Amino acid sequence: MTSTRLAFPSRLERLGRVGSTNDVVLGWLRDGEPEVCVGVADEQTAGRGRNGRSWTAPPGAALLCSIGFQPTYLEPDQAWRLAANVSLAMAEAAESTAGLEPGTIRLKWPNDLVIETDAVRKLAGVLGETDVLGSAEPRAVVGIGVNAGWNRGRFPAEIANDMTSLSDAARVRAERIDREALLDAFVAALEPRAAALRAGTFDADGWTERQLTNGRPVRLELPNGSAETVQALGVDAETGALLVANPREGTRRTVVVGEIRHLRIGGSL
Repeated sequence: MTSTRLAFPSRLERLGRVGSTNDVVLGWLRDGEPEVCVGVADEQTAGRGRNGRSWTAPPGAALLCSIGFQPTYLEPDQAWRLAANVSLAMAEAAESTAGLEPGTIRLKWPNDLVIETDAVRKLAGVLGETDVLGSAEPRAVVGIGVNAGWNRGRFPAEIANDMTSLSDAARVRAERIDREALLDAFVAALEPRAAALRAGTFDADGWTERQLTNGRPVRLELPNGSAETVQALGVDAETGALLVANPREGTRRTVVVGEIRHLRIGGSL
């Protein structure tokens, strides 16, 4: 285990095998570590996705990191912008590291990184968690796991149809994707975005333009087990909500992340 102290990030630590990088970084924040701190692991044994799902990858196959913030400069209802910033920075970093055209990596609302070829496949999962928002010492951690040099032919059967990796997207050997270069590019892309957010500026246009969901039918799977297919009209860059319409009912409304368990692109209206 090695540790490096830098002006940005305040702490960058490379870890071996941990339960969850989100838990590690949240512990740092509770111990007084200032933002922005970053923990990177070779392997997670208890990596989390949204709604209790797990996030796993073979050792060394993915960039697994968590980024810690102390967002005293954000109202609690705008904390979602931290995850948006992380996703935008990682999309830029992944494109440059893998030699992909800008705009190749999109966001599936709100912040998961996806690539569309013959199908929409997930490249990276994002999980934001918060602690004592609205207090004098709010804490937030954004975890992101990027499939880097993980060949799709080796994906577990249950995720093989829905996932992709940078090596597959770039059509290069897995060893050609340098996780250290990806991490360096991510940190470089995140720094100005973090500074801008502290100064009250959010890249609303960039977040909106990256959304693959805009203008498409989407299936919203609800916590009670039911589902509905609606038309995604766009996103609200002030609240982070998805704007949807139900053509059959002639209604429009907003959907926030906490209202649904999962969103799938496609379906019949």
